[in-house]
Amino acid sequence: MTSYNSFSKFLHWAMALLFLWQFSAIGLKEAFDETSFADFLWSTHKPFGLILFGLIIVRILWSLISWNSRPEKHSTLASLGHLSLYILMFIVPLVALLRQYGSGREFSILGMTIMEKSEEKIQWMIDAGSLLHGELSWLLLALTIGHIFMAIYHHKQDGKTLDRML
Repeated sequence: MTSYNSFSKFLHWAMALLFLWQFSAIGLKEAFDETSFADFLWSTHKPFGLILFGLIIVRILWSLISWNSRPEKHSTLASLGHLSLYILMFIVPLVALLRQYGSGREFSILGMTIMEKSEEKIQWMIDAGSLLHGELSWLLLALTIGHIFMAIYHHKQDGKTLDRML
């Protein structure tokens, strides 16, 4: 097989756009802190993060289901890079949800309660989430940038790498 199927491409590009929004929103929030613009950006972070978490679960399951119909990888290193991306895409929102749950604060999206408010805080969950979410997010961003550059590099070598996902 020389190309990914349309559902794999949809998952890839939908997640790429959401990740672009997430990282841009964080950067712009830092640049424009204490403004209504920054408040708007920040208000989208958790809902989009939850959507991304749902999409990565679907993507992992879909990758396993469609394993035999996927294009072959360039190398073992490329496979390890993709595996690292998948692991981080799963862990980053997971530790954020862990922190959210431990905080005891309610978590609602579009009027739907995802986590109920609790009077009890679970400090180890807050600490683990606070320690890992931001740091692993930056690692995910670095690997994503590396992924983009390697896709372009390989495309320049073989003229067809980018065609597999476009």
